[in-house]
Amino acid sequence: MLNKIRSKINENIHFRDVLKGSGIAFLSKIFSTAIGLITSIYIARHYGANIIGVMAIINSVLVIFSIFGLMGNNVAIIRIIPEYIEKYSLGSAYVAYKYALGNIFLLSIIASIVLFFLSDIMSVHMFKIEHMNYFIIMASFFVIVRAFNIFNQDVLRALQKIKIYSQVQILTSLITLLFILWATHLFYNEYNPIYVMFGSNLFVFITVCFLVKYEFSCVKKIKNEPSISRSQLISISFPMFITASIHMVISQTDIIMLGVMKSESEVGIYNIVVKLSLLTSFILNAVNAIVAPKFSKLYHSGKIKDLRIVAQKSSKLIFWGTFPIIIIYIIAGQWVLSIYGNEFIIGYYALVFLTIGQFVNSAVGSVGYFLDMTGHQKIIRNIVVLGGIINILSNIVLIPKFGINGAAFSSMISIVIWNIIASIYIKYKFGFFITYIPFISRNNYEKVT
Repeated sequence: MLNKIRSKINENIHFRDVLKGSGIAFLSKIFSTAIGLITSIYIARHYGANIIGVMAIINSVLVIFSIFGLMGNNVAIIRIIPEYIEKYSLGSAYVAYKYALGNIFLLSIIASIVLFFLSDIMSVHMFKIEHMNYFIIMASFFVIVRAFNIFNQDVLRALQKIKIYSQVQILTSLITLLFILWATHLFYNEYNPIYVMFGSNLFVFITVCFLVKYEFSCVKKIKNEPSISRSQLISISFPMFITASIHMVISQTDIIMLGVMKSESEVGIYNIVVKLSLLTSFILNAVNAIVAPKFSKLYHSGKIKDLRIVAQKSSKLIFWGTFPIIIIYIIAGQWVLSIYGNEFIIGYYALVFLTIGQFVNSAVGSVGYFLDMTGHQKIIRNIVVLGGIINILSNIVLIPKFGINGAAFSSMISIVIWNIIASIYIKYKFGFFITYIPFISRNNYEKVT
């Protein structure tokens, strides 16, 4: 049996790389997620749902403005670095990195300034929480920190430094937990979780900057290296920015709209539900950490058969790793929520809705990265835009009447729709599905193994 498994794994060297890399990412995700859950439980029990709600709103604001600071350059670099290393050299990829870095620096400053001047309007008129003004101003100074964090971590992925990337994920969660324990026991303040969120971002920012600088330290001369132009970089990154923006709309609009229409307590409960539902997709994220640059490398070197095998086998791996979680949530979701406190149990149905959405997102496979890395970034942009429109409209209709359950149902519907459309488009364009459905997909998979 073991020999059969080994032979199956070794049949395709590219999938073996994915399995090895995603295994490392998976283990790190387990550790970082476990630490994150411990941190969430600790904050919920020591600070309550209200503070979690305020923290969630501030984090959502920071995420939104960081997306504008990145403008898709982080996703573009995952595609460009493997492609240019394969075609030319590390020096060529480094030129693209410097261009993208300059873009992010300028865009993040602009986003930071805009957020600074909008802080009063957002806190008083939008969220109607006056003391939030101070934290939104603080967030404006951390837009560039968060943008650079995301970008540099994606650079590590593009360079296929998965061990380093995985260690950074664990470090981020661990630092947050240590900071909140330290702050709570030495000088308790009801807003400690928000200060810790900013502090851990700064710590990781400094660490990751040094790591990326080290990875490119061997690049001596770049004068005559062929590389991407700024206009080409923008043409690739901008559609990816639209896609990332709509993903952000789908993931963050619920919290923002709940913050506008409902209480901080409801936002806090919903934020915990979202974090729990994301456990359904952490295997997808672990696989994506390695498979995205692999898609780019295989496609741009013309190895379509290998691309197909890697994509399909990755989807199968994601499906079976994800399926048990949804069963646990459906059967024992109320008990899981009770760990955070009895006030969180009312989030059960929202948890089920969000988990179904995330399960479909995982079971469909890495459709977004597949299209982004194969030059179809405009197509996935249009598909995700449709999902974002559905999300916003359904939130407007459902949140006032159904609260967190309406927000969760809206997310579920939009995620399911755009994933299915993307899967069908891949079949139309490439002639094969990458989505795995047990028994139905079996014959399709046997043809490529």
